[in-house]
Amino acid sequence: MELKRVVVTGMGAITPLGNSAKETWENLVAGKSGAGPITHFDASQFKTQFACEVKNFDAGNYIDKKDARKMDLYCQFAMAAAKEAIEDSAMDLETVDKTRIGVVLGVGIGGMQTFEQEVSNWAINGEKMGPRFSPMFVPKMIADIAAGHISIQYGFHGPNFITASACASSTNALADAFNLIRLGKANVIVSGGSEAAIQPSGVGGFNAMKALSTRNDEPEKASRPFSASRDGFIMGEGSGILILEELEHAKARGAKIYAEMVGAGMSADAHHITASHPEGLGAKLVMTNALEDAELKPEDIDYINVHGTSTHVGDISEVKAIQDVFGDHAYELNISSTKSMTGHLLGAAGSVEAMFSVLAVKNDIVPPTINHEEGDEDPEIDYKLNFTFNKAQERTVRTALSNTFGFGGHNACVIFKKYAE
Repeated sequence: MELKRVVVTGMGAITPLGNSAKETWENLVAGKSGAGPITHFDASQFKTQFACEVKNFDAGNYIDKKDARKMDLYCQFAMAAAKEAIEDSAMDLETVDKTRIGVVLGVGIGGMQTFEQEVSNWAINGEKMGPRFSPMFVPKMIADIAAGHISIQYGFHGPNFITASACASSTNALADAFNLIRLGKANVIVSGGSEAAIQPSGVGGFNAMKALSTRNDEPEKASRPFSASRDGFIMGEGSGILILEELEHAKARGAKIYAEMVGAGMSADAHHITASHPEGLGAKLVMTNALEDAELKPEDIDYINVHGTSTHVGDISEVKAIQDVFGDHAYELNISSTKSMTGHLLGAAGSVEAMFSVLAVKNDIVPPTINHEEGDEDPEIDYKLNFTFNKAQERTVRTALSNTFGFGGHNACVIFKKYAE
């Protein structure tokens, strides 16, 4: 069976850097940080009092306000990003075969805001009023409901589900969507991820694990991957959605093509529930698997958007994996961690970073890793590698690879290249 080719024909984003893909990309290339004091709740008693929040978001700009009240924030983000992506793809929804269009999203946690609100209300009022929960509690909370809402909104009858693999969730979603299309199971899949976990339990839980930066005096400089003074990641939120489409279907309708998706890899660390393997064995395997799937050699890659969360073990193990996989070519690559600007979007991180990889290929610009300062070098990291520190770099990007790794040892990797007949 000959596998079909898959291209990216639309994208949408709601991120800490902007409420559209265009605004997000422009601020990313400019090296702007999305970090600031937490406004979603009073964080004054928390060890970490800042995050990368989405700014000035009004769900009513994207969906009916009555419908929005039935959705958790993570679902609202997904609906908004999907609307932009579908419109960007210029599909004629009146004539396209909707039985061949699916929705596959990645969600790490789901409706955390809704869960907190409902359980808190019960804890406060339960003795007086009994277990009185909103009838929308479960439909708002469950992690799959964003994919359901998108399919209902647009009448898409194709494959519809979510993947949940912690911070690798939306990369796994893209991999599943890619495979469904190239196996002929769908013509188009709306794919990506969404997350909205900047809530007391989210921040408090990660604080208890000592995973978050506590640089409260300068949040915009707190995410500093590959620097010695890094002290943890910054929580982010938002959604990134890509329209993946079978090539001949895209050509037949005259669609614009951002890039071609050519490979996906998956692996497990099989090491620890939260820490990556110190030698990067799972990371090495997932990149190798993706390259083999794409039928590419290591020297074909020009840019790697790394997982790069700004944690000690994670940063070092990923660098080791890159050096093992790419050998001498590792020194010809551009490497960057865009989490230095967006923060860590958890389940949505992979799709947002995949979008950045696609745009790097399309525009021949590598976004930077910000916040590195001279004299802040980690002796365990080889700085002969090009981490694209502090300033975007123009170069030909033929092919880009994007890594995401999740708690539980879940690893996923996707590869995009310039489209050519």
